[in-house]
Amino acid sequence: MNTITMNLNADNLIRQALQEDITSEDITTNAVMREAKQGEVQLLCKEDGVIAGLAVFARVFTLLDPGTETEFYVQDGETVQKGQLLGVIRGDIRVLLSGERTALNYLQRMSGIATYTRQIADLLKDSKTKLLDTRKTTPNMRIFEKYAVKVGGGYNHRYNLSDGILLKDNHIAAAGGVKEAIQMAKEYAPFVRKIEIEVETLDMVQEAVDAGADIIMLDNMTPENMKAAVELIDGRAETECSGNVTRENIERLISIGVDYISSGALTHSSPILDLSLKNLRAV
Repeated sequence: MNTITMNLNADNLIRQALQEDITSEDITTNAVMREAKQGEVQLLCKEDGVIAGLAVFARVFTLLDPGTETEFYVQDGETVQKGQLLGVIRGDIRVLLSGERTALNYLQRMSGIATYTRQIADLLKDSKTKLLDTRKTTPNMRIFEKYAVKVGGGYNHRYNLSDGILLKDNHIAAAGGVKEAIQMAKEYAPFVRKIEIEVETLDMVQEAVDAGADIIMLDNMTPENMKAAVELIDGRAETECSGNVTRENIERLISIGVDYISSGALTHSSPILDLSLKNLRAV
């Protein structure tokens, strides 16, 4: 995550997370640490995985005190192993204690997503299909979770509702049909915007092709119907399949030949990567 994105978008969210955890004061830390004292603590890995979110982790502490220093021995995207020393954080012990949980929450969550994404992306590495995330993210965590997907080897679908047009079942119902929805989107949207539409039957696929959709999402269709849909589309639109895609069932979709597979599970079902801050000492 670059400095501009961090300053403009992430900082406010990180501050909110800290304010949620410290509404007036950290009463436990203030009870045992009455004055500033310099110290350091180790960042340890407790299970194998892919690390992601180190800059966010560090930012938690520097928002509390710009003088806090972090020294990492790994980079985002690297595989890490149980028992590995990932880094050392140095600064006011009060800051290390007060920021610990929030910093770990970000790093564990983002690393868990990167780890799960890497596991699925590796299954697709010999195919033309790209793995996409969705908008099924934790509120106020999207910028962090979508970054973690990229670190894990996946790709981002649209970031939010302003980012691109995706006509889903209720949009189609509201517009009066597939053809009507696509026509209305073309009339309204800037010409640089691609128009994607979600379909569930081969008849809808044909309508979408005839109406000139740029991307056709095959939603909750059987693998057999998806293959038939790809043949029907025949390169006239990009293709995406979705619908309860997980690490356990994605292999049945690889041979279909779609351009993209989207999976909400990347962000809503990935477990955290277990990490901890240990061995705090004064220096």
